[in-house]
Amino acid sequence: MNIVVCIKQVPDTTEVRIDPVKGTIIREGVPSIMNPDDKGGVELALRLKDQYGAKVTVITMGPPQADAILREAFAMGVDEAIHLSDRRFAGADTLATSNALAGAIRTLPYDIVITGRQAIDGDTAQVGPQIAEHLNIPQVSYVESLEYDGKGLLKVRKATEEGYQVVELPTPCLLTSVVPVKETRYMTVGGIVDAYNKEVKIWNADNIDVDETKLGMKGSPTKVFKSFSKGAKAAGEQHELTPEEAVDLIIAKLQEKFII
Repeated sequence: MNIVVCIKQVPDTTEVRIDPVKGTIIREGVPSIMNPDDKGGVELALRLKDQYGAKVTVITMGPPQADAILREAFAMGVDEAIHLSDRRFAGADTLATSNALAGAIRTLPYDIVITGRQAIDGDTAQVGPQIAEHLNIPQVSYVESLEYDGKGLLKVRKATEEGYQVVELPTPCLLTSVVPVKETRYMTVGGIVDAYNKEVKIWNADNIDVDETKLGMKGSPTKVFKSFSKGAKAAGEQHELTPEEAVDLIIAKLQEKFII
């Protein structure tokens, strides 16, 4: 079995600040981490490897410093790492990003592609499903756990707002993971040492199977106009009232806002 996991380096959103004038993210001094949902995807792949045997390859697209999360994935137990790094990838929105990742995956043997549900710096949840569309393979999102029958059929548990669904699908397929970070394995000391002795393959736009006009800013139909933090709300009012007085106050407030 060959499993490909797409991962992304993101700013730790607990540390993110917005430039009040430019409206852009201030990245200086902000630590970068592996996207939490993607780390859950790595864990999902490694569980399959532990149970059934598999080769796990991780792919990321990003600047040179994204090498750090590939080393982290090595230390967790993956077998191969590919870093898509090229100025022609710069400025990519979700569609251009998914085109690049799908172009890389097309050149690899794969039975299962796993992505995180969404990235904490964008929260679009679009890249995984878009990759599946580019590759023309079935997909299931919000996957918590799975079983493999050894003959090319997966049974997955999919989280929903009401509970969960059990879905069967054939390979090749794509899954988006919601395995929480608290359930992912720790890097071992030996794994960390070995991670920096392993080769990360650096690929540019010439190494992937996709039209260059679909990459980077050229291939991005959407652009970010402005980023801004949510403004703080004014302090609320507190009232000590009887139930009858509370009803009258609520009605008055709704009328004041022209809701009723």
